[in-house]
Amino acid sequence: MNKYYKMLDKVLAEGHEQHNKKGDIRYLTNEVMRLDPADLLDIFESHNIARKKLRSELDLFQRGERNTEAYREAGISWWDYCGPILVNSYPTYFERLPRLVERINREKRNSKNYVLFLGETGAESWYAPRA
Repeated sequence: MNKYYKMLDKVLAEGHEQHNKKGDIRYLTNEVMRLDPADLLDIFESHNIARKKLRSELDLFQRGERNTEAYREAGISWWDYCGPILVNSYPTYFERLPRLVERINREKRNSKNYVLFLGETGAESWYAPRA
C-alpha cells in the first residue's frame, strides 16, 4: 500500500470528526506526508490513467513550467482552460515563499502570521504580511 493510501487509512481509523453547516469531515492534526516523484507515480500508476501523460506533466510541473502550450505539446490539454499561462500555480507560490519568510522574520510580529495566497491580482490589500 502506498503512502497516500496509508494516510487515508489512518485518517479513517484515527481521525477526529467535525460537523458544521457545510457538512461532516474527518481530519488528523500534526501529520506530515512527504511524497517524492516515485511516490506520486506509485499512487497514479495504481489507477488506469494515461501514464505517459502523467510522467510528462509531473516533469513539467517540477521544472516550474507555467506555459500551457508546453503541456499541450506533451499531449496534456486539461490545463487549456487556464489560458496561456498557469498564473496561480504552485511554482508561483514557491517563488514567493522565500520573500514571505524573509518578511515574517524581519517584522517579528508578536501576533500570529496568517498567509493566504489565492492568486495574483496586483491589488493592494490590508492583509499582512504581503509577499
